[in-house]
Amino acid sequence: MLAKYITAGLVGSALLATVAFAQTPTATGDRANMAPAAASESSFQGNWRASKLVGLSVYNDNNESLGSINDLLTDRSGNIKAVVIGVGGFLGVGEHLVAVPFEKVKFVNEPVAYTGAAATGTRPASPTTTGAATTNTAPATASKPNPWYPDHAMISATKDQLKAMPEFKYST
Repeated sequence: MLAKYITAGLVGSALLATVAFAQTPTATGDRANMAPAAASESSFQGNWRASKLVGLSVYNDNNESLGSINDLLTDRSGNIKAVVIGVGGFLGVGEHLVAVPFEKVKFVNEPVAYTGAAATGTRPASPTTTGAATTNTAPATASKPNPWYPDHAMISATKDQLKAMPEFKYST
């Protein structure tokens, strides 16, 4: 009885294997145009993770905290067109959302060493960059910057100016 089950299992495996071998491979020209299944980490150096941009703190030129990035708005080709910033409020309650063109937002790559000014709600001045470009003129700090996202964002506006902007609302 056991011999019958073993024989049936071997015959079934052989039939399934012949089906797999009978498949025709894709043309070699198509394979040349296909993207690799896994890219190396080095091929994406200098790019930022969008998931890490959401939640970044936003400061103005006077190093005053304005709010945080709530969302990124892209066009159909994936280019970031605007940054939605939540101004004011507490833990999202009473927050005023404004959409700011991406070109107006500057990102600071280097972490800032906090001094006594941190107690007053301001941050020390730091160099800024726009887009994926980097600036290495920041003073030496104890921690190494993360290559996958900037430390914080900056915009040339006051909290009152942002609150005076029309509120951004998602269309349904």
